[in-house]
Amino acid sequence: MPALPPPYISRKRLPFRELVGALLAHYGLQGWWPLREHAGTNPTATGRFTGYHPGDYRYPHTASQRFEIACGAILTQNTAWVNVERALENLASVGLLEARSLFSAQDPMLESAIRPSGYFRAKTRKLRLFAEFYLCLGDRVPTRDDLLMVWGIGPETADSIRLYAYAQLEMVVDAYTRRVLVREGYCEEPLDYDRVKRFCEAHVERTVPAYQEFHALMVEHGKRLARKPTSLSKNAR
Repeated sequence: MPALPPPYISRKRLPFRELVGALLAHYGLQGWWPLREHAGTNPTATGRFTGYHPGDYRYPHTASQRFEIACGAILTQNTAWVNVERALENLASVGLLEARSLFSAQDPMLESAIRPSGYFRAKTRKLRLFAEFYLCLGDRVPTRDDLLMVWGIGPETADSIRLYAYAQLEMVVDAYTRRVLVREGYCEEPLDYDRVKRFCEAHVERTVPAYQEFHALMVEHGKRLARKPTSLSKNAR
């Protein structure tokens, strides 16, 4: 794996596709979304699950995996993924990582299971309402508008569910993406979700694997930028 250049603030940004290529060369395929029961590697700097699947874009294989991904997308709101992992493990251990059981569970039991993810009372309501929505869906793929009508699901969560749980061509951008784009000189604050999404869609190959890898690489690089100022641009001061 090639080493990153020394930290600096770039004066002239890389062409966007070169930036994405540099991220991929440095971090490698990310294999998102991680799944509890999948025996895979962990290419990331954080997290405990080994359930990543670099280079294999056939997931989810089952409805159970699809529901787990959707729950993870809701639980990761305003918290680190390691906390989501604990909450998912807790849900699975008490038989609640399944739509019908989760929907029927008593609030205290559900709140206790997801407490590690924070905001557990609000997220209990979000998970329950999503479980009801999911059960009504049957085998249908939800549209983005369908998901946005569910209480507690905003644009980033809806796009994550569409891209990772249903393998739909939906660009996901988050705080890490915005951090990288600003840090590398592609966008300026203030940034709103739709503006960043349109920018990324215009510069990333329009395939589900490309969208998944792009989002995962933005997250991984964004985490590193939170710790120290690292740039991938060639033209150092």
